[in-house]
Amino acid sequence: FNNGIHPFWVFANDEPHTITSDTKPRSEIRIRGYDYSSGVWQFEGEAYIPSGTDATSVMQVFCATTIMLRVYSAKLTVYRSPTVLENVYNRWFKVNVIHDVGASNVKVYIDGVQRYEGSGAGGNNHYFKFGVYAEDGASHRVESRWRQIRVLRKN
Repeated sequence: FNNGIHPFWVFANDEPHTITSDTKPRSEIRIRGYDYSSGVWQFEGEAYIPSGTDATSVMQVFCATTIMLRVYSAKLTVYRSPTVLENVYNRWFKVNVIHDVGASNVKVYIDGVQRYEGSGAGGNNHYFKFGVYAEDGASHRVESRWRQIRVLRKN
């Protein structure tokens, strides 16, 4: 954490986070103290993806992996499709993800414009994570930077 920016990176040949894990390399923050099982919750942050980063998750609502935002070929996608932002490299953009548990609904806003709405997967205990998590076919180095992170709850 430097000057308000959280930098994250891993290399495709890094080991998993524990010796018993079969997951791919990751460097991420789980936002603790904001686990939830009901209500309407929002993640907000500004993201920066350096050029060359490919095939990585950069944000997710966890628990049955309700949603994952990934980078593929300079595009920010929900899983592999649909694309929610083109030309993501080397610029800051604002990300808002709103999860309505009761309605099983997730919305993604990029720079204040709604770019996605879909069903929120089930599960009983959700939380937000951001950073990098290499996916199949990840570039040699995957990286994201985040700032201005907030979690909000609708009362």
